[in-house]
Amino acid sequence: MLDLSLINGPIPAAVTVVAAAGLVLLAVGVRPFRIVLFAVLAGVLSAALVGLVVNVVWRPFPEPLPLKVLVCLGALVLAVVLAVVRWRARVHRVIALFAVVTVLVGALSGVNTFYGQYPTMRAVLGPLLAETVDLDEAARPAGDLVVPDGSVLADVWQPASVPDKGTVSSADIPASTDYRPRGAWVYLPPAYAVSPRPRLPVVVLLAGQPGTPRDWLDAGQLAQHLDAFARQHRGLAPIVVMADQLGSLMANPICVDSSRGALETYLAKDVPNWVKQRLTVDQRRTAWTIAGFSQGGTCALQLAVRAPDVYGKFIDISGQAEPTLGNRADTIRQVFGGDAEAFRRVNPLDVLATRRFPDTEGVVVAGQGDVYYRDEDRKVYEACQRAGMDVRWAELPGGHDWNVWRPGLYDSLPWLAQRTGLAR
Repeated sequence: MLDLSLINGPIPAAVTVVAAAGLVLLAVGVRPFRIVLFAVLAGVLSAALVGLVVNVVWRPFPEPLPLKVLVCLGALVLAVVLAVVRWRARVHRVIALFAVVTVLVGALSGVNTFYGQYPTMRAVLGPLLAETVDLDEAARPAGDLVVPDGSVLADVWQPASVPDKGTVSSADIPASTDYRPRGAWVYLPPAYAVSPRPRLPVVVLLAGQPGTPRDWLDAGQLAQHLDAFARQHRGLAPIVVMADQLGSLMANPICVDSSRGALETYLAKDVPNWVKQRLTVDQRRTAWTIAGFSQGGTCALQLAVRAPDVYGKFIDISGQAEPTLGNRADTIRQVFGGDAEAFRRVNPLDVLATRRFPDTEGVVVAGQGDVYYRDEDRKVYEACQRAGMDVRWAELPGGHDWNVWRPGLYDSLPWLAQRTGLAR
């Protein structure tokens, strides 16, 4: 039951029908009828006001709230107003309360089907159901497996047995600056538990904004996907470090060193240094990948061109063409103090136009229906090609949502495994 789909099939359809019935039930019997019209007007105005504040005035993230989210909000406000009217009139209060709950669940389901964030109830209950292991326990010292020159790990990896699953652990990765990151999460594949232990490649994985480092565990179902990949490769999979590039849920430091936080330093120095000191990993740049979606995808591209000595590979999933707070003028003014040249020094497309990166490999992933960034992603891909990168283009069904972000990462694993020696 926990693995039934919440974004496709009968469950979201049934929830929508029940929510619509709840709205009808709330409206039936309300007198005079103009009160219903008033409630509808309240719902429409509420949705319009939220859209105005979020999309025009506040602009906490680059892309606007989509119409479907605003419609779901308006429907919920309509239901609440009608329920208050019935409550004050002492008309079937229990029924009114039940109907409001159905509309609330329907609105949440509508938003979830749009973004695809929680594909199953298991993902919803992720923080409660996920098995975590203390990092000190999961990363006990072990002997190193030596890979002879001219060979790759997949050639010499012949373990007698490996665990069926990897481990997930929380970790505090401190910053050397005044930036205060939230806790990170670390996935260690089954092969990490074997002695002698292989030196595995590393993926530093970023979420979007708004977001948290563990979004990849819950919405992204990372442990399940990586465990499945490892079972097909004798326990081998990359180590994945889900680091925090935001600092808080709604913040957007755009992955540069600025008054908003030294994010480039954190991701280019602090995180890699901590990983290399704390875990048994392949320390060559060719074994290190920076990856992320949306704002995290933009950040991955930034690190690929700003710290190519650290990250030899990148996976940019639905990222923007440049670091942004919504538009270039606001970004330059708020983050760079009006210094356009300082912006150009960190803007990936400007860097790619002036430097070549023949030793960098990457994947650029776009949603076919992503009206915000599909064209920008294509522009990024072509700029990477011109700069000499070995880069792949992947276009997947979906918009700017998890229906693209999940397969965008996991479909890239075979490419990553081949390029890092986990598979021939």
